[in-house]
Amino acid sequence: MAKLATASQFLCPLLFVLLLLCPCNAFYLPGTYMHTYAQQEEIYVKVNSLTSIETELPFSYYSLPYCQPKGGIKKSAENLGELLMGDQIDNSPYRFRVNVNESLYLCTTNALNEHDVTLLKQRTRDLYQVNMILDNLPVLRYTNQNGAIIQWTGFPVGYTPDGSSDDYIVNHLKFKVLVHEYEGGNVKIIGTGEEGMGVITENDKNTMNGYEIVGFEVVPCSVKRDPDAMSKLNMYDSVDKVNCPLEIERSQPIREQERITFTYEVEFVKSDIKWPSRWDHYLKMEGAKVHWFSIMNSLMVILFLAGIVFVIFLRTVRRDLTRYEELDRESQAQMTEELSGWKLVVGDVFREPTYSKLICVMVGDGVQILGMAIITIVFAALGFMSPASRGMLLTGMIILYLFLGIIAGYVSVRLWRTIKGTSEGWRSVSWSTACFFPGVSFLVLTILNFMLWANNSTGALPISLFFAIFALWFCISVPLTLIGGFMGTRAEQIEYPVRTNQIPREIPARKYPSWLLVAGAVVLTYMHLCVEDWRWWWKAFFASGSVAVYVFLYSINYLVFDLKSLSGPVSAMLYVGYAFIVSLAIMLATGTIGFLTSFSFVHYLFSSVKID
Repeated sequence: MAKLATASQFLCPLLFVLLLLCPCNAFYLPGTYMHTYAQQEEIYVKVNSLTSIETELPFSYYSLPYCQPKGGIKKSAENLGELLMGDQIDNSPYRFRVNVNESLYLCTTNALNEHDVTLLKQRTRDLYQVNMILDNLPVLRYTNQNGAIIQWTGFPVGYTPDGSSDDYIVNHLKFKVLVHEYEGGNVKIIGTGEEGMGVITENDKNTMNGYEIVGFEVVPCSVKRDPDAMSKLNMYDSVDKVNCPLEIERSQPIREQERITFTYEVEFVKSDIKWPSRWDHYLKMEGAKVHWFSIMNSLMVILFLAGIVFVIFLRTVRRDLTRYEELDRESQAQMTEELSGWKLVVGDVFREPTYSKLICVMVGDGVQILGMAIITIVFAALGFMSPASRGMLLTGMIILYLFLGIIAGYVSVRLWRTIKGTSEGWRSVSWSTACFFPGVSFLVLTILNFMLWANNSTGALPISLFFAIFALWFCISVPLTLIGGFMGTRAEQIEYPVRTNQIPREIPARKYPSWLLVAGAVVLTYMHLCVEDWRWWWKAFFASGSVAVYVFLYSINYLVFDLKSLSGPVSAMLYVGYAFIVSLAIMLATGTIGFLTSFSFVHYLFSSVKID
């Protein structure tokens, strides 16, 4: 059902058009249905996997000795993206009653054994966070750091005070739920979240009167209570409120034979925040703001410098072409004999490159990844991939990648025909295109998954999901790639503007290696042609694709110098594996851009000048 709900979200554009034809005052694309709650209605908090910035291993919430719900643990339906990201959403015993402020008892654990203590201390020192969800909103926590208020999602398993060797568990939570009173209205809402897709119209407004949850905050603290006295209480019995934070002497340490009591408070506060704006706090988090500012700043600098170089380069090429075209045929022949440069490689510039099949495969995969990225960005910009829909971004990217296999097959086979001059061998090219990037990624992820299995991490994919992904790959992507390849054999062949000599021209020796000429794909290609080096195919690809090397090395540098406390070699290997897959995708996408740009430039350059 989760997969069907996720797939249905791509029908939103059609539904949007239908809504425009209906009389309504407004509509909204939030990512989930708007849910209203009646006075004193019971609602339960859900818990997600424990995560940490210090390690790549997520773990189940109930892998620690926390209180369990009365009816047992029940998993929520998850889509493909949530499973791949390691999310495991379960129910919890935390119960709220709308607009009822109360302080309640949950449970008292058995005496902690050595294993429990070791596990709690390890999760505490690895900075694991508990992630809770209420009405699809992640819980927020505010901390004061150097006079600045920092916003976090989740709260720590425990903490270690400065100058102390003892660890303390967070066993008391002070929740604050922001609610907005809703009385219906002339609004049409498109829901695209975990509940599926649907429309709430004005006919439903009478059933929607009540309170919307527009905020979910928590203040975590550690409280030492008398376990003998507390164990006599039943779940949801009232207890005294606590003023957090408490002194160390009154906090609950993590020690063997300790019995931990879990309690919580909840306060409902009326808010002017409306339901469509409830995600604003998450989207405007301080860390995300700095991140996007840095990205935009880097992109603007790169585009500005690339623009300057490209303008200078075009002026140089145009002046060279103009001077050449102004000469008569005899002068052109004389200049061809006397001068060196790109005109001398006219008979070799389109000579078949080494490993021509591989470059066709990589360009095809690059087009597939590039198309997936562009369409995903467009859908996200239009609001169809809301942060409220957990896992939808990754799910959408996978679905897009599968169906764009037809483009990959078409591009790779058509390039193969252009290079070889024949369609012979197109099936092998199509199969290689369908299996190259997915195969490498699948192999790396399989190795990483065995590591996650060995560590009982929720990030490990179940074997059933492995077979499901494998089936999607071979039942959708591979056939579409073969169909695209067949279409490539029927497409018009790209004709070269010049003939290729039978004997390759000798390339003059240089005093410097060619890889030093990495200044951009088109510029690099032109510089190589000017020094009579006609082997530009792979160099154009890697000139742009080399940005992936920078990304990978930067990731390793970040791992070594900034993540010194990364927990264990398994987390480090997971980090390196994920960085490798991302870097490979970047290399294929950017290398394809550089290659296609250079191919178009070379084709134009030698089409502009008729050389016999």
